[in-house]
Amino acid sequence: MQDELQNLILARHKLLSLHSTDESVEFQTILGVGQIVERNVLDWTQTKGVRMFSPDVPEPASVGGTDKPELALQYLLRNRRPSIAVFRGLAPFTNQPVFRRLIKDVLEQFDGTRECLILMDDESLHPKVQRLAVPWRPGLPDKDELARLVKDTYRDIKRTCANSVVSELRNAEFEQLVLNLRGLTRSEAIRVVESVILDDGKLSSSDLQGVIEAKRRLLESSGALESIPIDFEISEVGGLRGLKKWLAERRGGFTEKAREFGIDPPRGVLMLGVPGCGKSLCAKAVAADWGMPLLRLDPGVLYQKFVGESESQLRQAIQQAEAMAPVVLWIDEIEKAFASASSSSADGGLSQRMFGTLLSWMQDHKEPIFMVATANDISSLPPELMRKGRFDEVFFIDLPSVDARRQIFEIHLKRKKRNPAEFRIDELADASKDLTGSEIQQAIMSGLFHAYAGSRQLQTEDILKAIGETNPLSSLMRERIDNLRTWATSRCVAAD
Repeated sequence: MQDELQNLILARHKLLSLHSTDESVEFQTILGVGQIVERNVLDWTQTKGVRMFSPDVPEPASVGGTDKPELALQYLLRNRRPSIAVFRGLAPFTNQPVFRRLIKDVLEQFDGTRECLILMDDESLHPKVQRLAVPWRPGLPDKDELARLVKDTYRDIKRTCANSVVSELRNAEFEQLVLNLRGLTRSEAIRVVESVILDDGKLSSSDLQGVIEAKRRLLESSGALESIPIDFEISEVGGLRGLKKWLAERRGGFTEKAREFGIDPPRGVLMLGVPGCGKSLCAKAVAADWGMPLLRLDPGVLYQKFVGESESQLRQAIQQAEAMAPVVLWIDEIEKAFASASSSSADGGLSQRMFGTLLSWMQDHKEPIFMVATANDISSLPPELMRKGRFDEVFFIDLPSVDARRQIFEIHLKRKKRNPAEFRIDELADASKDLTGSEIQQAIMSGLFHAYAGSRQLQTEDILKAIGETNPLSSLMRERIDNLRTWATSRCVAAD
């Protein structure tokens, strides 16, 4: 980060723009570069005015009468000493012509050898100003820098706490911790590491989930992406033996050890199947099994009424997922979002443009993002979505087998604090032949209501009665399900 800024300044660029994500760290970097190139740093904020930082003076000197931005820019016109001028929070003023004129006047006076103006803000500059600037993009810390931050933070806390802090992380766990910190700024990463260490006085494998939770909280109310909490383990998912085996083989696919072995990171899976058979649950199971945050992309939020907003929403969602990587990115019922991309539609080609953007990103992205897309209707999906290279595999999730139904009954009975051994599980599994996993869950719920209404404990008969009263989806949609099975026979891998 420091080397890039130093090169930009030595290359005599007069105006740099910085979309700030970690202001304090970025400003310290500017101060460090100022010392290296032996220039004063002038820092302006609306609350403090202009302050001058000199390499040979420990404390900054305030310049009176410069709290207003126009006065600060006029001061730059009068100040002819070699300096790097940093303006923080000027972006809203660049919408006014007078400020754009002042900035141009300052740049005309700068000769590029002595002065440089840096506009640092978390908002966008006016396009006419942005065109004059060279972007400085410090970016988020990479894994090497994050590893140093973790080690430095641990050492600092250990010194402060008189060596009472210990580390119990193995090498593989430390690597996973660093991977989980990706997407955080430097300040955020330090705060998260500090909090997990101080929580119990140690750095251990249990802190891996704490980092994921911290990243999840950052995504609260963040547009088209929603962070989904994971409150179960993959062992609590019934059936799906083929999918579980596939996931187990690729669990370490995002590690550095896998890179050295010659393995490319897994890219994603497309899950087709009968509604209610656990496609959405599988997305959560992937995140639970791999210990990664789960982000759900809501297709309904992508489409906006104003021209260009929909494409912008998709790009922002992709950029945010990349920043938070490694993550599992889940698009539920993808056919509803991009169905019209395969045919002429009345949306002016919007779906096709957005679909093209998504396909290009799926093919080319390098970040550790595993995409899980679920679909109920494959007939409306464009064929190019399902080719190899975009998804690693296409799984078909059918009605649960008898063994899977036994597991599902046991799992849900345990969740309701019932002992499965007290129920006739085999009889329940046989009776629920045509039910989906969600219908089995609802049958148990209905049985609980029967028992509660009768002021007694849940019995097998209550669940059997609920099964008998269920009109299964497999009967209501038999023709559609048969067609789906026929299509999937030679094109998909069985999940169970």
